[in-house]
Amino acid sequence: MDKKTILNQTHRDMGARMVPFGGWDMPVNYGSQIEEHHAVRRDAGMFDVCHMTVVDLEGDRVREFLRYLLANDVAKLKSPGKALYSCMLTDTGGVIDDLIVYFMSDNWFRMVVNAGTTEKDIAWLEQQAPAFDVRIKPRFDLAMIAVQGPNARLKALPLLPDDVRDAAAALKPFNAASGSWFVGRTGYTGEDGFEIVLPESEAVALWRGLADNGVAPCGLGARDTLRLEAGMNLYGQDMDESVGPLESGLAWTVALDDQRDFIGKSALVAQQAKGGLRRFVALVLDGRGVLRGQQKIFDGEREVGEITSGGFSPTLERSIALARVAGEAGDHLTVDIRGKRLPLIGVKAPFVRNGQACIDL
Repeated sequence: MDKKTILNQTHRDMGARMVPFGGWDMPVNYGSQIEEHHAVRRDAGMFDVCHMTVVDLEGDRVREFLRYLLANDVAKLKSPGKALYSCMLTDTGGVIDDLIVYFMSDNWFRMVVNAGTTEKDIAWLEQQAPAFDVRIKPRFDLAMIAVQGPNARLKALPLLPDDVRDAAAALKPFNAASGSWFVGRTGYTGEDGFEIVLPESEAVALWRGLADNGVAPCGLGARDTLRLEAGMNLYGQDMDESVGPLESGLAWTVALDDQRDFIGKSALVAQQAKGGLRRFVALVLDGRGVLRGQQKIFDGEREVGEITSGGFSPTLERSIALARVAGEAGDHLTVDIRGKRLPLIGVKAPFVRNGQACIDL
């Protein structure tokens, strides 16, 4: 049976259509996925992300541990609350998970990992941590709600506890404040907003309070179109343990240029030296049709790759995709949709950010 978040019955009471997702029973929409998408781009929407897992890492050597564990370098985090996006890699350079890690104090970092990878992530952390005497504490007692959009912070701030409200109001992007609740100015939509971590017992009241304050409840459908427009990868589609960050558009998250060693580094260095790496590209369909994952991409008559994530962009009113193609693939690509070869336009991601188109077609 699929697991349920603390908000499951609340979603049902509010008319959500529920679907299985990664072992969880989750809302896909509350009536109109398009309207939910536009609410986030134009005003404010909220997402139940309680199925994701908060993990606290504690110990005197926790920074040293994370410098070895992650491909990005937590040495960049100088001030408490600062966040960093990184991949956690296998020894062979594949992506175990992509995650956000927050520096809270010299002996406490906080990590948020994906729902579908929680069990293997925790197992990997617990396998690596003893050498550094780091304690791994999954926080299954906590819930998380993302509030996203140009008016998201304005509408969420009055509902935050007194001990964190002023600090949350002053946050810069990719920073967090901690009190009785934990509030990060982060998200997965390409819009401003908060990701709010709070005790499970208080999540329903926050969700209903946000709704009463004009924040639209949104489901997985809008979350996917928003992250795709923002050019953000989805684990299990755009990367996994079989492919590394250098072929997933995530080279910017890998700190290879210092003397630090980390798990998977030697494999990535070998990949670079060998050459022939595939490119991760952003594409727009030139014409009508819908781009979907696993559709094949061609350069002339030669198959050169496939779409990893694709769909209709409500903001651009065009079909868009992320894809992995051969390094030598040319600029004039086509996609096979039901036996027809349709032309593609290569662009630079993101497609949309902060409510505005980032590409000129």
